[in-house]
Amino acid sequence: MSCDTPSGMISVQQCRERLLAAVAPLTATETLTLEQATDRILADSLAARLDLPLEDNSAMDGYALHAEDLDGRNAPEIVATVLAGQSFGERLEAGQCVRIMTGAPVPAGAEAVVMQERTRVDGNRLHLGEAVPAGNNIRRRGEDIRTGAPLLPAGRRLGPAEIGLLASQGIASVTVVRRLKVALVSTGDELVAPGSSPGPGQIHDSNRYMLRAALERLGVEVIDPGVIRDDRAELEHTLERLDRQADAIITSGGVSVGEADHVRAVLESLGEIHLWKVAIKPGKPFAFGRLPGSMLFGLPGNPVSALVTLYQLALPALVRMQGGQWKAPPTLRARLADPLRKKPGRADYQRGVLEYDDKGEPVVHSTGGQGSAILTSLTGANCFIVLPAEQGDLQAGEFVTVEPFAPPL
Repeated sequence: MSCDTPSGMISVQQCRERLLAAVAPLTATETLTLEQATDRILADSLAARLDLPLEDNSAMDGYALHAEDLDGRNAPEIVATVLAGQSFGERLEAGQCVRIMTGAPVPAGAEAVVMQERTRVDGNRLHLGEAVPAGNNIRRRGEDIRTGAPLLPAGRRLGPAEIGLLASQGIASVTVVRRLKVALVSTGDELVAPGSSPGPGQIHDSNRYMLRAALERLGVEVIDPGVIRDDRAELEHTLERLDRQADAIITSGGVSVGEADHVRAVLESLGEIHLWKVAIKPGKPFAFGRLPGSMLFGLPGNPVSALVTLYQLALPALVRMQGGQWKAPPTLRARLADPLRKKPGRADYQRGVLEYDDKGEPVVHSTGGQGSAILTSLTGANCFIVLPAEQGDLQAGEFVTVEPFAPPL
């Protein structure tokens, strides 16, 4: 069965599936210290080397009690103070208790810890206000993870929690997938760098800076050759060089019919290029292909279209190439604060502001003009209002699907 729609367009989901099927994870790895490994992709699955916690310890500041003293009828003698990093070193007997701090090992013979706020001290005797249940406020050895249990799977991005877990296991270095190398290509005699004054017919090159910022947030290594002028020989030479250096090449504009024909011609001469019409708004034209040494992602030229298609279409494939595991972003239902215009035919990723009303219910506002060149529709937003292809106009008060922004947006 064909994946194409009757209009000749493929859906966003079909486009993602084709991209994911066409790319493979990098296999090259490197070993980094934990300080260097933040946001890198774990190359191999890891098992726990140690029980966590390493031993029974106190969950709070208080007193460790023997089982016979939990009912509160006795006034056990305070025989020692145990700080974190110390040990009582003896067995706690009935009629004895120890002052204990959070994280300190619970003495042998102790069956519970009572928080200090629920006690009264008279000399060296401890008085309880009520009975204390066995096991109270004790973190048991291995209750978090046991030696040999799965720790982290291959493909996991190492965020702060993962780095902390590795450190808690005494792991000082880790093997990660090497950084994905992505080249950004902007072409055109009309482009000038920010800081320059554009002449007649010229514009500032915004896409390259915008896409670079997004890619750097993904943790890839960006290769930036600067603006390539409208010269076929220069373009061909540059792309051949980038193909030897990069794992992926991203272009914005110049591959659709009638736009900078030499760009499309050069890309087709170097490899296998497909131009798909994706049922997405903004960003219908989207190119994908394979060059001798790299994968190609051809984004539309309008800035909002370029960033939306990078995020919605190219990102899953780039994550997979990095060795990561892409998952569709979470969504929620929210009530529209404004009417929206929508023509059936393409899934529309309108930009919105998600808020919560005084009842704690989600409400979403449009950021206004939704043209593919209006970057302020993105800078003022914190979410996409995701309207399915068959959807038409909507009125204020109707419910819509909302996709909150996630990295790299």
